[in-house]
Amino acid sequence: MKDFNLAEYLHDLEYIVNIDSGSRHPAGVAAVANFMAQRYEAMGWHVTRHHFNNAVGPCLEIKNTHDNDYDVLIIGHMDTVFPVGTVAERPFSIKDGRAYGPGVADMKAGLLLAYYALKTLQDEGKLQHAKICVALNSDEEISSVYSRPWLEQLAVKSRHAFIMEPARANGALVNQRKGLGRYSFVIKGKAAHAGVDPEKGRSAINELAHWILSLHALTNIEVGTTVNVGVVHGGTAANVVAEHAAGEIDIRFVTMDEAVRIEETLKELVANPRTEGVTASFTGKVTRPPMNPSPATLRLCQATTEIAKKHNIDISWVATGGGSDGNFTAALGVPTIDGLGPIGGASHSPSEYLEINSIEPRLNLLRELILYVAQ
Repeated sequence: MKDFNLAEYLHDLEYIVNIDSGSRHPAGVAAVANFMAQRYEAMGWHVTRHHFNNAVGPCLEIKNTHDNDYDVLIIGHMDTVFPVGTVAERPFSIKDGRAYGPGVADMKAGLLLAYYALKTLQDEGKLQHAKICVALNSDEEISSVYSRPWLEQLAVKSRHAFIMEPARANGALVNQRKGLGRYSFVIKGKAAHAGVDPEKGRSAINELAHWILSLHALTNIEVGTTVNVGVVHGGTAANVVAEHAAGEIDIRFVTMDEAVRIEETLKELVANPRTEGVTASFTGKVTRPPMNPSPATLRLCQATTEIAKKHNIDISWVATGGGSDGNFTAALGVPTIDGLGPIGGASHSPSEYLEINSIEPRLNLLRELILYVAQ
């Protein structure tokens, strides 16, 4: 590869990192989308903007073909977890071989890596027979609540899926992710004076305690299941039997059977309260199915490992409890590799960083993988 210019890449990275593009900031995401769209349009690719909900920014569907099936679907997200104003507090910077800034690794570096891989391959005349679709969404950090159907429609038309999330801090790629679910519950009791006539009350907080114990008991580390009641609130004063309580639950699981088991427990808690006279309800659902490697994915992983060795890139494979859009593609049976962005760490935190010396090796790996799946 002779046309890659690291300084140009870092200049582009600084530009898009210095755009606040939180999931709930449509204008910021739109600014990132405009930058990416202009780059691909300059290559002669077809760019379609999708607006799935006014609460979030646009999504981009980018193709080098008029065909309706693809050798590979490359997925990235333009949104970050950071609120407006973060860029003003800590803009893009470089220190000791690392780049810093909101979303620098998760995943603005990955957006650019895909673009530079495709641009350099096209400039070398190596994509003449490849059919590629790039999907950039705007709501990944809020579970892709609006873009999921679109991503799944593209995935079923694709022979492979590459997810441009950052490689792990140790350089590992991802071929397995847990499924995710989010639930909220509300408990209604009856208020009473806690010191004068507590027997007339029905404590929603007492029932809340039973919910927490019952739900946390479902955690089974050996099979990869975790249940966490991470937010609770209720009551109005210490001397009042609580009339109201509520909570929010995060679940992670390796198999859908475990998700069913957890939801059945929620239904049981609603049907059979431990505290006489209270009622309860819950809402929520599985937001991402588990990403488990199929035989076809494992074959693709093996090919990836062999390609990496040829380029003296040391990689390994990991499973993680965090979700990505790779959960959707893998659940549809599409061979999926995740973590194909440059190496980074401390995502979603003020110390999020990108290893600059990983950019070019990971670019080479991605280029070779694109050629491999397009042959």
